[in-house]
Amino acid sequence: MITHPIAPVYNENSRVLILGSFPSVKSREAMFFYGHPQNRFWRVLAAVFEQPTPQTIAEKQHFLLTCGIAVWDVIAQCEITGSSDSSIKNVAANDLRPILAAAPIEHIFVNGRTAQRYYDRYIRDTIGRPAICLPSTSPANAAWSLERLIEAWRIIRD
Repeated sequence: MITHPIAPVYNENSRVLILGSFPSVKSREAMFFYGHPQNRFWRVLAAVFEQPTPQTIAEKQHFLLTCGIAVWDVIAQCEITGSSDSSIKNVAANDLRPILAAAPIEHIFVNGRTAQRYYDRYIRDTIGRPAICLPSTSPANAAWSLERLIEAWRIIRD
């Protein structure tokens, strides 16, 4: 079993919560979300908010908090082979209630279908809120170009 090693990012101004499934090997090594250099998460968000793409962890945290975005993952603990979402088993979900109690979250989005599946299975009924599924920013989602991802992700600003 691997326990999620990264604390959620949020504050009292976070209005949007974006949830991934579980951090990749690269993200766990970097100790921050979307740490794989080929993951398009940071480029997509920067384009949506018309900001430069943050590079350092401090820049990424500042970017998220100034844009009103909270980030975490659905899964708190699981068995996983490498970074393969398809290998995930024996899931324990994160408790989102501390974030929802501290921040005025208006919308919850999940980054990809795996996050959606586990959100629906373990979290949705517990907190009574649906999540909107956005196309994954993972490099494994090669069917979606950067431009298409940016267009789909614009919904987080609405």
